[in-house]
This record gives sequence, structure tokens and C-alpha cells, in this order.
Amino acid sequence: MRAARMDMIHSSQPVFVVGTSGWTYDHWRGRFYPQELPKSRWFEYYASRFSAVEVNATFYRSFKDQTYVNWRQRAPQGFGYVLKAPRTITHRKYLIGVEQDIQDFCRSSALLEDRLEMILLQIAPGVPCDLGRLEKALLAFPDPSKVAVEFRRANWYAMETENLLRGLGAVLCDVDSPRQRLTGVLTAPRAYLRLHGRKRWYSHEYSYAELQEIACLAEELVARGAERVYIFFNNDFEGYAPANALTLLELLGCKPHSDESSPTPSLDA
Repeated sequence: MRAARMDMIHSSQPVFVVGTSGWTYDHWRGRFYPQELPKSRWFEYYASRFSAVEVNATFYRSFKDQTYVNWRQRAPQGFGYVLKAPRTITHRKYLIGVEQDIQDFCRSSALLEDRLEMILLQIAPGVPCDLGRLEKALLAFPDPSKVAVEFRRANWYAMETENLLRGLGAVLCDVDSPRQRLTGVLTAPRAYLRLHGRKRWYSHEYSYAELQEIACLAEELVARGAERVYIFFNNDFEGYAPANALTLLELLGCKPHSDESSPTPSLDA
């Protein structure tokens, strides 16, 4: 892989930000996490290898402000979080009348300060393609350029949608799944690839050839103007996600993230 323009993960502004969707899976013990490593140190271990994590727990429930403060404090230098927006916004209210919900969530997530990388807004399959509805929701965020939008309904994938996202500076979440393949569509200076698995949702182990293909696409996005490319593996079964992510880092010429001088306080949430 080309080394040009590839800042190492050690740098404060890496070109490629690679991680997994979550880190607390019990079935990763003995596969990714050493068998004897206590669960209280799993985050420390994860953060020594990856520079970001996608937090899906925020989709399912709300957290106290202190939890966000703890997340910020425990993250080593250069480590960031992507938070999945609450399902109340996307899967219950279907983006209708959600301005206050978005503002409340963003107020809490802002407690992460510079550790907050992106917000993932996953649009439920039941949400019809309504550009006005999407635009209104995106404008409720303090900075739409830090929002990656993942669609679960095919008719959202249209030039009109891309143009709306470009106009707001929002990011199209490029999805790899049994239903679709990565497209390489770029709507903002940031790119976001979300890898669910190709043959099976969440339980597909990407082959070396498939990872080479993903690495080439990531490099192509940078060549086309992407300043940062976020890549998260959501194939958590059997520890495939961290294994695939580590291989991808190697293919991209990046080193594992680490900062031994940073404290790692415990998280009570």
C-alpha cells in the first residue's frame, strides 16, 4: 500500500481512523483480549491498538453526564469516540419532531469535548425518503459535518440525497453488508465506512483479499480529497471485528494506537 499522505495512527490527526463497533463483547475474551486480562482493563487494551471506537450503547439507552465525563477522562491522547444517535430519534419518532431530542443528546455528547469524533445517525428502514425531514433533523445538530448518516432503505441512495448531504457538509455512511457493497461516494471531507459483513450480518470474517479491496478504496477516497476516513467493523462474532481491523491497519501502513502516559480511570456505567 502507498505510504504517501498516510499519517500514522500516533499523530493527532490521522488520515485513517480504524476501529470496531463496541469493545465489551464477552466472546472476544481469548480471541482479542488475553484470557487472563480483567474486563476492567479491556478498554485500556482496546485503546492501545485502535484510535477510536463506535459506541452503539447510546442508541439503546441514555447515560448520565458523568459517564461521558468518564469516557473522556479514560481515553488516551488521540483516541476518539463515535456515538450512535438514540433510537428515539431514528426508529421511534422517524425524524419527526426530534429537534429537542437531538439537542439533548448533543448537549451530553459535548461533554466528551475533543474526544468526540462523529455522530452516527442510522435512519430506520421504516423512514420514507423525505429529504425535507432529513434536512430538518440534520440542521438540529450543532455541526452537521460531524454527522454520518447510514440509510437502511434503498431509495435513499439517490443523487438528490447526496446533494443534500454535500450542501450541509454531512457524511454519507458507506455500508458493506449482505445487501449492499461499498460505493465510494464522498459527500464531505470526511468519509465513513461501516462494515457489517458480506455473506452474513455481523458474523462474516473478511478475507485478506476483501480487506485489500477496502484498503484500496480508503486510499482512493483520500486521493479524491477525503481528509479523514473512518472505518468501523461491526462483525463482532468470533472476534472477527478486531482481527480484521488490525489487518486493515497493517494494509494501510498504520501503527496501533498507544499512549502509555495517559491515565485510564475506571468507568462506572
